[in-house]
Amino acid sequence: MRRIYSRMSLAALVVPVVLALAASTTYAQKTVTAVSGTTNVTLDSSFLSALGSLGVAPGVVQPTMLNGATVNFPITGGAVDLDTGIGQLTHSGGLTLTAGSTVVTLQTFIIDSTGPMPVITGLVVVNGKMVGRLPLFDLHAPPGTMAPLHLMDGMLNLNGFWITLDPMGAGALNQVFHITALKGGMAVGTVQVSAQMGAYW
Repeated sequence: MRRIYSRMSLAALVVPVVLALAASTTYAQKTVTAVSGTTNVTLDSSFLSALGSLGVAPGVVQPTMLNGATVNFPITGGAVDLDTGIGQLTHSGGLTLTAGSTVVTLQTFIIDSTGPMPVITGLVVVNGKMVGRLPLFDLHAPPGTMAPLHLMDGMLNLNGFWITLDPMGAGALNQVFHITALKGGMAVGTVQVSAQMGAYW
């Protein structure tokens, strides 16, 4: 009887642990890694006009390409929790902003939704000197968009998002170009993300 009781006691301890591990594993498998893909940004005409009026000419960092008002940034990695929408997507390429002899490079963008508000950060380089990674743009979701996110044939497609200048990014650009015209909240463009997702965690 003592042996049977011991086995029953052991089972009573093990079963909840197994169930808990199974539940946590199921939850963890909602996070997927990004393998490749593209984030396309269609720049707002008002933003381009503002740059033009300030004498600032936009350009690109390879492999980003500029086609009309649309720029593309290849996705190089990251991970997203489909249940919550929390995650990061890393990119190659970038943008250049040139005014006279001043060249500002914004590159290696990260879409980051791990904080209180989704932002796009980037490495900022001024005339070849590294400044650091700064929040450059704030990312806004279309009305009614809520997690959980869903994959279609392994693709994560996010459409209808738009970005505005982050106050810190606007301040940094104003300081570099010796202007005051760029403001936080200024419309920059619309965003379309097409990310090929790989393994589950």
